Amino acid sequence: MNQQTIITADDHPLLLKGLNDLLFEKEYNIIGSANDGKEAYQLILQKKPDIAILDIQMPFMSGIEIARKCREQAPETKVIFITLYKEKELYDQAQHLNIYGYILKEFALEEIETCLAQVAKGAHYYSPKIKELLGVSSDKKGILETLTPSERKILRLIATDKTNKEIASLLFISYRTVEKHRSNIILKLQLEPKTNSLLSWAKEHHERLR
Repeated sequence: MNQQTIITADDHPLLLKGLNDLLFEKEYNIIGSANDGKEAYQLILQKKPDIAILDIQMPFMSGIEIARKCREQAPETKVIFITLYKEKELYDQAQHLNIYGYILKEFALEEIETCLAQVAKGAHYYSPKIKELLGVSSDKKGILETLTPSERKILRLIATDKTNKEIASLLFISYRTVEKHRSNIILKLQLEPKTNSLLSWAKEHHERLR
């Protein structure tokens, strides 16, 4: 049996049963299931699972709301979203919240084991299917090689939600130097200069920064 403890939540009974049946068959350690967001959140607080597999849209509390609360109340629980929704806004919110997994329900049965294996190692798994549908490009071959050791170090810290001020303190450099590095990294990675673009990229590609 896979030792990682898991809870599942979905307000569609048949979809929840199908997911649970698959995971039980594959000998995953399911310790609870919920039919709505409020019940799912209470399960997380009570049982403190290693992984919570959540539908995004559920009654009483959405998966997004649960993930946001878990950052403070259950930071050890890694959240995976399984959803029918294909809006880029939800995808971006998931990245900003450092969600560990994001897959579409129509591909869940073929991707869930790969996702769980990645998440169990502390890595992130964002389905190639959703990236393809949203036109999200993760192909930055060779670009990482253009980053200096200092820029890579800063990217690793950004991936852990460190602020510019915290990075400056940790690396014994000035706040302005950190800002300059961030600007250079954004240019090299060809990112849009939006508030969370660098944070989202760093989280998605943190494994390649080691």
